[in-house]
Amino acid sequence: MNELTHFNTQGRAKMVDISSKTETIRIARAQTSVIVNKDIYSQIKDGANKKGDVFAVAQVAGIMAAKNTAQIIPMCHPLALSGVDIEFEWKVDEDQNHYEVILSTTVKTTGPTGVEMEALTAASAAALTIYDMCKAAGKEMVIGPTMLIQKSGGKSGDYSRA
Repeated sequence: MNELTHFNTQGRAKMVDISSKTETIRIARAQTSVIVNKDIYSQIKDGANKKGDVFAVAQVAGIMAAKNTAQIIPMCHPLALSGVDIEFEWKVDEDQNHYEVILSTTVKTTGPTGVEMEALTAASAAALTIYDMCKAAGKEMVIGPTMLIQKSGGKSGDYSRA
């Protein structure tokens, strides 16, 4: 197991010094999901939600969250992101009354540290935005699991979820 690097000599939290790390192209992909009821599914699909276009607002929220990850995750470095994308895909089984939207995020930068946290934060904020915009039609929505799907670049190399 790798040594934890977010502690100083006194055992207290610190922000890791990345000043000597090599800049490389960094890409991270994360995923989460939101399970909704049939009414919420229909509202989103038909563009009938009273608050507006659910996926459009969730997309903007996810992008904003990625750009501001260092503001909400204490030890993250502020990064100049070169790209953030969020895609939505429905998994529907009408017979089982199952309506689930999969949110996939991709974040890119060129820099000395990775963008895994930015991709995970984007996915989480987009999912929470879907919940917020649809809660009037049902509060039983389920968010998650949220996970890193893959990352590339940097000293630790590439990772891809099996």
